[in-house]
Amino acid sequence: FIYLGIIFFAAFIIKQTSRKVKIPEVTGYVLIGVLLGVSLLRILGPQVLDQLSAVSTVALGIIAFIIGVELRLDVIRKLGRSILLIVLFECLTTFFLVYLVLLKVFPGNPYMALLLGSVASATAPAATVAVIKQYRAKGDLTFTIMAVVGIDDALALIIFVFASGIVKAGLTGGDARMILIIGKTVLSIGESIALGWAAAWVLRRLAGRLRETEAIQLMLAAAVMALLGISEVLGNSELLAVMAFGSILVNTAPTLAKRGSSVVDNFSPLFLAAFFLLGGAHLDVRVLSQVGVMGLVYFAARSSGKIGGASLGAILGRAPKKVRKFIGLTLLPQVGVALALALSINKEFTQPQYGAAGTEMAHYIINILLFTTIITEIVGPLLTKFALQRTGEAKTVEQ
Repeated sequence: FIYLGIIFFAAFIIKQTSRKVKIPEVTGYVLIGVLLGVSLLRILGPQVLDQLSAVSTVALGIIAFIIGVELRLDVIRKLGRSILLIVLFECLTTFFLVYLVLLKVFPGNPYMALLLGSVASATAPAATVAVIKQYRAKGDLTFTIMAVVGIDDALALIIFVFASGIVKAGLTGGDARMILIIGKTVLSIGESIALGWAAAWVLRRLAGRLRETEAIQLMLAAAVMALLGISEVLGNSELLAVMAFGSILVNTAPTLAKRGSSVVDNFSPLFLAAFFLLGGAHLDVRVLSQVGVMGLVYFAARSSGKIGGASLGAILGRAPKKVRKFIGLTLLPQVGVALALALSINKEFTQPQYGAAGTEMAHYIINILLFTTIITEIVGPLLTKFALQRTGEAKTVEQ
C-alpha cells in the first residue's frame, strides 16, 4: 500500500506538470517510472513489481474494453476496407521488414530475427488510448486508430504463434507441424471471442434493466475480471477476450455499453496511470550496453514498417486524407502486448530443451524490447498527440 501511495502521488505530480511542459501524460508516467524503477532509484524493484503485476493486468482489461466499445459496426462499414488494409499492411510490412533487415545485418541469428519480427508487428493500444482520452479526440483518424490497434494485436498474436512454433521446432530438431500450429491459433482466437460473447450475453440479461450506476459498475467489473481470469487459465489473449466483450456489447446493447463506458471513465485514470508508471519501472536503461547496434536497427526497421505499411494500407484503402497522412505516426508504441510477448519468449525459451542457444536468444530479445520500449513510449505518445492536433481531432487545448 505504501508503494501504491508512492505511485499515485507520482502520477498526481505528472498530471499537474504535463500540460506546463506540453507533453502527453503517458510520456511523463513512463519517465517517472524509469526514475523510480529498476534503472535508477530502485524504489519499485523487481519484487515490488511482481507483487503489483495484477494492477497492470486490470489496466489492460480496461484498455481492451475501451477499444472494444469503439468498434461500432456502423462506423466500421464506413471505414472498414481502409482499416483492414491498414492492419494487414502495417503488421505484415513490419514483420517482414524487421525479419529481413536483422537477417541481413546479423546473418548468424535467423531465429532471433524471426521472433523479433513477430513481436515487432504488435502495437500497444494502452499508450494510444491514454493520449486519445487525455485530449478527448474524436473523428475519422481517432476511430481508425482505435480500430487498428485493437485488430492489430489479434493479428500480431497469430504471427507470433506461427513464428514461435517454427523456432521451437528448429531448436529441438523437430518439424514445424504447420497444421497443428494453425489449429492451435484458430482455437485460441475462437475461444477468446466466444468468452467475450458469453460475457456480453450474461451482462445484457442481468444488467439490461438496471438503473443504479453502482449495480452496473459491479456487473461490469465482474465480467471483465472473469474474462481476465478465465483467459489466463486457458492461455488465451485477455486483450482479445475483453475487446470482443466490449465490441459485442456496443453493437447489441448500445445504451448499456454507453452507461458501462461512463462507469469505466470514472476509475480508469487510476489504473492507466499505474500501468504506465509500472511499465516504465520495468525498463532498465543499462541494457543499452548489451543490445547495442541490434536494438537501434530493430527500432529503425520497426518504425519504418509501421509508418510505411500503415500509410500504404490507408492509400490503397482510400481512407480520408488526414488518415492517410497521419495514421503511421500513431502506431509506434510497443509496451503492453509486445512486452508481454517478450516476457513469454524469456519464459519459454530458457527451458532446458532449447539449450544454451535458446537461453541466449531469449536474453537478447527481452533486452532489445526493453530498450526500444523506452524510446517508443516517449516518442510514440508525442507523435500521436501531434497527429491528433494537426487533424483538429484533439479537443483539449493545453494552457
